[in-house]
Amino acid sequence: MFCYDTPLRDMRFVLHEMLGVSTVFGALPGLEGWDEVTISQTIEAAGRFARSELLPLNRSGDREGCRFDAGEVKAPTGFALAYRRFVEAGWPALGADERYGGQGAPVAVYSAVSEVFYGCNPGWTMFPGTARGAYQCLLAHGSQAQKETYLPRIVSGEWTATMCLTEPHCGSDLGLLRTRAEPMGDGSYRISGAKMFISGGDHDMAPNIVHLVLARLPDAPAGVGGISLFVVPKFLPEGDAGLAATPNGMAATAVEHKMGLRGSATCAMSFDGSVGWLVGQPNEGLRNMFVMINASRMGVGVQALGMGQAAYCSALGYARERLQMRAAGGARCPDLPADPIVVHADVRRMLLTQKAYVEAARMLVYWLSLVLDVQACASDAARRGQAADRLALLTPVVKGFLSEKGAVVADIAIQVHGGHGYVSDNGVEQIVRDVRVAQLYEGTTAVQARDLIVRKILNDGGRQFGQLMTEIRSFAEAAQGEDGMHAFCGALAQYSDDVQRLADDIGQAAQRDADAVGAAGCDFLRALGHLVCAWLFAQAGRVALRRIAEGSSDPFYASKLATARFYFARLLPEAACHAEVARTGVESLSNLSQELLFV
Repeated sequence: MFCYDTPLRDMRFVLHEMLGVSTVFGALPGLEGWDEVTISQTIEAAGRFARSELLPLNRSGDREGCRFDAGEVKAPTGFALAYRRFVEAGWPALGADERYGGQGAPVAVYSAVSEVFYGCNPGWTMFPGTARGAYQCLLAHGSQAQKETYLPRIVSGEWTATMCLTEPHCGSDLGLLRTRAEPMGDGSYRISGAKMFISGGDHDMAPNIVHLVLARLPDAPAGVGGISLFVVPKFLPEGDAGLAATPNGMAATAVEHKMGLRGSATCAMSFDGSVGWLVGQPNEGLRNMFVMINASRMGVGVQALGMGQAAYCSALGYARERLQMRAAGGARCPDLPADPIVVHADVRRMLLTQKAYVEAARMLVYWLSLVLDVQACASDAARRGQAADRLALLTPVVKGFLSEKGAVVADIAIQVHGGHGYVSDNGVEQIVRDVRVAQLYEGTTAVQARDLIVRKILNDGGRQFGQLMTEIRSFAEAAQGEDGMHAFCGALAQYSDDVQRLADDIGQAAQRDADAVGAAGCDFLRALGHLVCAWLFAQAGRVALRRIAEGSSDPFYASKLATARFYFARLLPEAACHAEVARTGVESLSNLSQELLFV
């Protein structure tokens, strides 16, 4: 049966015992007030809201879906009311700048709260989630007038927002984009063209929707270097109050019928002379939009984490209650007609796999969210630059690796339920359908892998990647002699050396054959993802070992240590398999010509 429990204990462990976020915030201008008590109260309140307002709508929202009715998009029953309560409670303002009505929460806190919302109802959470990226883009690149017009209303939740990139004839290849922007001579532009796969493109939950649209100016060069960014509201703001009154020549032309996330309005959009204003400089739209794209890629990692937690809770609850056969070593519950399936070794393997991937995702997301806080708020420019470099390197891993493992965790939930998982009554098949898109939007795993290898490693000369490998090896060397750490540290040293060599091998192969990156990319990303998650688990295990040595009787630490050991024993070895596959190169792919694929 689908269920969700807010993992408060693990959240607190990662934020406070592993990362020491309160100490970090205390040294970052503007974040000093976010202490441990305030953070815990915020996450607990998010959990109460999400379970009471969003969780009851998850299944019904999936079954009803968004509707296209007489040219208008209707959200599932109850979604609009939940959104009004979300706005009244002040949640849209949580992670936003105080200058525009925000509460100034750190990104690490915002990510923890978002995890809870996505775990309870991912379809509904897409609406405010998409607005978050548009807010960040306008904050970074909008003019002061644009910020004053749009940001207070997006921050308050009064208006929602989207990003409009994809067109029917092009997905990730934005160089093929055709939407046009004609200058009107008064500082405004007329936007015309078609977009598709626009999350929250139209709905009845807010009176206005602010679209950030990529389009070409008349004299723009071909390719991605000729794309500009425009802010295009559904209704034009009028008067000093900025009330949304005049329709702006755009419409949703369809709602996509999707495999999952049916509660999210994924729209095809038509812009017919819609009035828009340039954001940033001409022909720099893609660069400016990457603020939103990178925020969305981090958001995908949060989505996968939240849905993974729901899948694990559901599988664990079922495994505790479902009676089937007796344990291999004899009856564990002789007073019952059979033992609960949680006693069987293979079921424990599946549950531990879920637990390990979810906890690894939480550590990775929270850590990089803290790095985002450092990038945004540190007073030292060098420290901000280091944080930006680390984020650039690992954002593809967050998006690519966690989206794939989120799907694994969801699929295991069905396997634990058996046939009862395959039918819709228990709700876990919805998680599989919902989380599957995480591997597709904001760039597929292959897109993330190419970004990682070409832009973040090869074009950088391996500088940032080499620093990360050095940091992992330095940790292994420093902790090697501590009680209980030998197995962790030995494996980290071994795998970091292997992944480093693999990166060098791919770089050399790419000089001989440009297809080498595509042939090896996804496996390299997966190998690196495993290594980084293992490093984080080693840090978590170190904290747990120290707490146990100090005399703590909290069973949480024994559980964390056991999960870390499971990850190293059962999941990390996949990195070696991925490295071996990556080294096979392009030969097995090029031996089969395109014509032979049809034979």
